[in-house]
Amino acid sequence: MSQFDLTDDQRQIQDLARQFTAAEITPSAAEWDEKHIFPRETVKKAAELGFGAIYVSEESGGIGLGRLESALIFEAMSYGCPSTSAFISIHNMAAWMIDRFGSDAVKAKYLPSMIPMERLGSYCLTEPSSGSDAAALKTRAVRDGDHYVVSGSKAFISGGGENEIYVTMVRTGEEGPKGISALVIEKDMPGVSFGAQERKLGWHSQPTAQVNFDEVRVPVENRVGGEGEGFRIAMMGLDGGRLNIGACSLGGAQRCLDEAVTYTRERKQFGQPIADYQNTQFMLADMATELEAARALLYLAAAKVTDNAPDKTRFAAMAKRLATDTGSAVADRALQLHGGYGYLMDYPIERFWRDLRVHSILEGTNQIMRMITAREMLRQ
Repeated sequence: MSQFDLTDDQRQIQDLARQFTAAEITPSAAEWDEKHIFPRETVKKAAELGFGAIYVSEESGGIGLGRLESALIFEAMSYGCPSTSAFISIHNMAAWMIDRFGSDAVKAKYLPSMIPMERLGSYCLTEPSSGSDAAALKTRAVRDGDHYVVSGSKAFISGGGENEIYVTMVRTGEEGPKGISALVIEKDMPGVSFGAQERKLGWHSQPTAQVNFDEVRVPVENRVGGEGEGFRIAMMGLDGGRLNIGACSLGGAQRCLDEAVTYTRERKQFGQPIADYQNTQFMLADMATELEAARALLYLAAAKVTDNAPDKTRFAAMAKRLATDTGSAVADRALQLHGGYGYLMDYPIERFWRDLRVHSILEGTNQIMRMITAREMLRQ
C-alpha cells in the first residue's frame, strides 16, 4: 500500500460519514438554510456515530481518532452542508480542549453530556475589539475565593444562545498572551446573556450571537489548564480547528464540482452540451486539480498535528489557507458554469458559495495564516 493511500479503517470511517450525510444532512440542508433551522436532532444523530467526540480520548468516552480521520468526517458531512459540519467541528474542538487540558473534575462534569451532544459546546475567543489580535482580549476574570468573577463579551460565537457550554478565554493576569486562562462557563450561570442572532450571509443552519458575561461567578475548578495557559491551549485548539474548517471547504467544493460536472453534461447551448466545449473542460480540470492539491496538503497537515510534529502549526496554517481559498474559488467557478441558474436557490451552488466564503475569515483569517507561515519560515 502506498503511504499516500487511506487505510482500510480510514476508508470505512469516510464511508460511514458519507452514508450519514446522504441520509440525514443532504436531503434537508436547503430547508435548514432557507428557514434558518438549527438541526439539533440531526446533530445528536451524528453523536450516535461518535462524531461528537472524534478526537476525545477513549478513556474519556470519545472515539479517540486522529486529525486525518476527523478531516475525513468533516469533509464528508460538508458535502451535504458545510454550515452544519462546521458547527459539529467547533463542538469537537471545545470537547477536546476539556479532555486534553481539563482536570478530572471538569472532565467528569462536562464530557459525559458533551460526547452524546446532549449539551453542546462553543469556543469563545474573539471579542468585539479583538479579532486577529486575539491576545488583546479584555474579558476579565478576577479570583474571589474558590470562584472567578467574569465580565466581558465574546463576538461571533457559533452556538451563541443555543449551546449550553462555553469554553472561554479570559484575562486573569497581565496584558498579552501570558495573562490569559481558559474557563468553562455554562449558559445558565447567573450573569450570562446573549445578543440578538447575527444576520449572516451564510451558515444559516447554525446560531451565531454575542455572548455577554456580567460578573458571572465561575468555579475555579472549571479552569481548563493552569492559570496563564489559556492562550496556548486556545492556539493548540486552533491547529485542529483550522484543519477542520479546511476540510469543510474541501467537502463543499467537491459537491460544487460534482454538481458542475453533472450540469454541464446536461445543459445544451449552440446545439451541444456545454461540457463539450474546451473552455468548460479547462475550467473543470483546473477546479479538480486545485482541489486535489489542497486536499493533499490538508491531509499531510492533519498527520503532522496528530503526530505533534514541530512544524504542525505552520502546516495547519498553510493547509487552512489553501483549502479555504480553493474551496471558495471552486464554488465561484461552479456557479459561473451554471450561469443564471447558479444564482437561484433552486440549485445548491449559491448556498455553498455563501457558506464557504466565511471559511477564509474564521479560525484565523487567511492573511494571519500567511503571517504564521512566514514567521515560522523565518525562524529557521
